[in-house]
Formats: sequence, structure tokens, C-alpha cells
Amino acid sequence: MKKKKVLGLIPSRLGSKRLPQKGLLPINDLPLVVHTYRRSKLSKLLDEVIICCDDKKTIEVAKRFNAKAILTSKKHKNGTERIYEGYKKLKKKYDLIVDIQGDEPLISPKHIDEVIDYHLKNLKSEIILPTIKINPLVNQNLIKVITDLNNNVLFLSRAQIPFEFKNINKNMKKHLSIISFTPNALKKFASYNQTPLEKIEDIELLRALEIGIKIKSINLKGDSFSIDVKSDYYRAKKKMLTDKYFKIYKN
Repeated sequence: MKKKKVLGLIPSRLGSKRLPQKGLLPINDLPLVVHTYRRSKLSKLLDEVIICCDDKKTIEVAKRFNAKAILTSKKHKNGTERIYEGYKKLKKKYDLIVDIQGDEPLISPKHIDEVIDYHLKNLKSEIILPTIKINPLVNQNLIKVITDLNNNVLFLSRAQIPFEFKNINKNMKKHLSIISFTPNALKKFASYNQTPLEKIEDIELLRALEIGIKIKSINLKGDSFSIDVKSDYYRAKKKMLTDKYFKIYKN
């Protein structure tokens, strides 16, 4: 059987409102997005990893650290649109395209491989979205995921869902920033403009649900967090000092 080809794309933009130019912020002498890139390169199942960015400054930084990068438009509404442009520019065929969001410098290569392995065994699924169980807490930066009994995604929200009207919710799940797409699902997503719920919540995968793309979720163990605000950045710098993967790629 012919080996399936899997592409890892890392969307990164400099215009973040909550933490400007966060992709280039230094964490233990490496820019944030370079951490994401090097950790992704530790994946055993990705055939290629490329940063998709919106500014020449990021291209220059990527070159300095021997990371592959593609310049994309500044007009994209989100990272999924950005990686689709990057995918098209490559003009190569892949069986899966994995979106590894550039603001997670502590992303686990093991998590990436778990997502890919699951999707390769379930190619009828259009999008695979991993989740991690968390204790219920109020944090609008965390995207909570609601699934049915078969782990099909029903909704995503920044709100505290489901609402604890009658029983205490002990099984809240957050969205982990690795998303695996079939090429057709990615193309279909990018062919639509922003949808109503997507605009309200500012969660791009709501567009996929609104246009009828099915998203399958898998539950992973461990921890990971994105850099959304300054406190996240300081937390990442501290945690990186004892991170096992950082010891492998830091030099």
C-alpha cells in the first residue's frame, strides 16, 4: 500500500490584537513560532512542515533558524484560510493537511502523531479535532468543545458550555490547537465566507459546522496551551526550562 503523505502547516500572523507580534516573541532564545516549527519537526508522521505567515519579517526570522516558510496574504480572516493558500502555493498532493497553530510553543509531537494516526485510520472523517479534559473554569480564550456520544463535534464556544443548570459538569473539554483536514474539507472551508456563528464567537471551525462539514473529535491526555495574553507568555517561558522536547531541539 502506498504511504500516505501528510503536510504540517503552521499559520502565523504578526497582527494579533491581544499580544502583537507574538509569533516572534523570544522564549529561551528562540522565537515562539520557531518552537512550534521545531517541535512539529519531531513528529514521526509529518512528511513536511512549513510556516504560513503574513509578513516578510517572519520569513526572515524563519530563514535565520533554518525553518521553511511561505508568505501569504494579510487579508485572511483566520489560520485555516491562511494554510489553504499555503497548501495551494506548494502545488503538491497530500492525503492530509495538519494545521498546527503557531501560538502553541509547547505543542507535543506525540499529540500531533496521535491525531495523524487516528485520521489515517479514519479517512472518511473530514476533520479531526483533538480535545483535552479540563476543570471547568471561566476563560474566554479557551475554546470549549461539545460532542455527541460518538465524539462528533456539535458545537464550539468561548462560553461556559454546557451550562450547569441542574448538574455539575465534570467533563469540560478544550480544543487542542492541532487540526487535521482532508484536502477536500480544507478547500470547501476556504470556499465560503465567514458564517454567522463564526463571526459571533470568533471560532473558525464553526464555519465548518455551519456549512455541513463533519468534525470528529478524539480525546488526548496531557496538557498544552496557546499564548493569548502576556501571562501565557510568561508561563510558557517558565515551563520551557524543564520541557523534555526543548532539550532535544534547542541547539
